[in-house]
Amino acid sequence: MGSLDEKTEGTISIEQEELRGISRSVGEIEWLLMIVVLLYHVFGGTAEDEKPVIVLAMVLYALCIMGFRYANFFKHESRWKLAVETWIMTAFITWALWNTGRLESPLLNTYLLVIITSALALGKLTTLLELALIGACIVFLGGQSSFDQVLSLKFAAGMFAQFAPFVLVAYITTMFASDIRYGLNQVKLLSETDELTKILNRRGFAIIADRLFGQAVRYNRPISLLLIDCDNLKPVNDTLGHKAGDTLLVAMVKGIQGQLRHTDVLARQGGDEFLVLLPETPAGGALDAAEKVRAAVESISLALDGKLVRTSVSIGVASYPADGSTLDLLLAHADRCMYQAKLAGRNRVFPPAEKPAASA
Repeated sequence: MGSLDEKTEGTISIEQEELRGISRSVGEIEWLLMIVVLLYHVFGGTAEDEKPVIVLAMVLYALCIMGFRYANFFKHESRWKLAVETWIMTAFITWALWNTGRLESPLLNTYLLVIITSALALGKLTTLLELALIGACIVFLGGQSSFDQVLSLKFAAGMFAQFAPFVLVAYITTMFASDIRYGLNQVKLLSETDELTKILNRRGFAIIADRLFGQAVRYNRPISLLLIDCDNLKPVNDTLGHKAGDTLLVAMVKGIQGQLRHTDVLARQGGDEFLVLLPETPAGGALDAAEKVRAAVESISLALDGKLVRTSVSIGVASYPADGSTLDLLLAHADRCMYQAKLAGRNRVFPPAEKPAASA
């Protein structure tokens, strides 16, 4: 049986991995914006008297990119950090536009890079806010001197012409991004779910168990682990076929689930072994839960190929901190206890619950 630490090593921070991937894409878009403005400047798009201001803007923007990307000011990626980067992009573009013709500048469409970045990295609501910010910048760049001018039909028509492409790109990009996220979530769900029983697989269990066990250690709270092994899956597979064995496992899982709380975590360890993590549960409570599971599975009877099939389970129990200070140690202890239950005749829990002393 593999180490839970090994299984969780690559899954401790899946969200961080996703954000790092998004952040790399954002970095490429930021440099692309820098290159576009630089090329416009180099090929004579900037008026002579505005060149020092544009150069200063590019230097400051490049320093911002390097600060966010390479100075390691941020130990962890976050969506707030990415949002701040889009605001800096917006400020840089607005500065460049102010000094290169304002709304007549060919650089006006570089706002699309901000919208694409937001749609890919930050979602629909943030992209809508980014659109509002860009709209305010366009009004500012238009140089309207009075409120009446801003409310005029002529201004509204001009704003629509300027702003419609940004809204269209925002809509299309957010739809694509939403579809991509949905697909990735489905893949993630499938990678963490057992195909047969629809409960967590080993990977999914490792992700949740690592977090719950860490909380138990941090706050000095009890937590227990059950290792459950089916006693007769192999004979059923050998005599009735694997389809019958699969039906038996599914029925067994339903029987186990009926005895668990909504906070308990059930997973298929592999083959006919199952794991149950019991948060806020000391040894005595874990033994009671294990006995209820054992009795529930024992009561299952299935008609398979005209034969009545019954099953049972052997369960090993381990509790933190008495039986181990890490998940791996708890799992190893539960494995030994389950083996002892097998040796003692199967269809039992080990260690056995202490019987109350007889009254005098």
